[in-house]
Amino acid sequence: MTFYNLKTRSHVDVPDSSVSKTKMVRKTKNGEQIRYAFTSVHEGVKLFKFVNEEVYKKTDVSEV
Repeated sequence: MTFYNLKTRSHVDVPDSSVSKTKMVRKTKNGEQIRYAFTSVHEGVKLFKFVNEEVYKKTDVSEV
């Protein structure tokens, strides 16, 4: 899976075995906001890739 590393400003290929998915829920004044993301650690840097709900559910990786 390809992530964008903000620290080095480059794209990084990470093996699917080290990728996990996360659902972030936060409360707003109008209700709840849910964000779906894939996370990984590459060379000591945490990487996040935000995706929509359909891609999140379709991808078969472990959930945190």
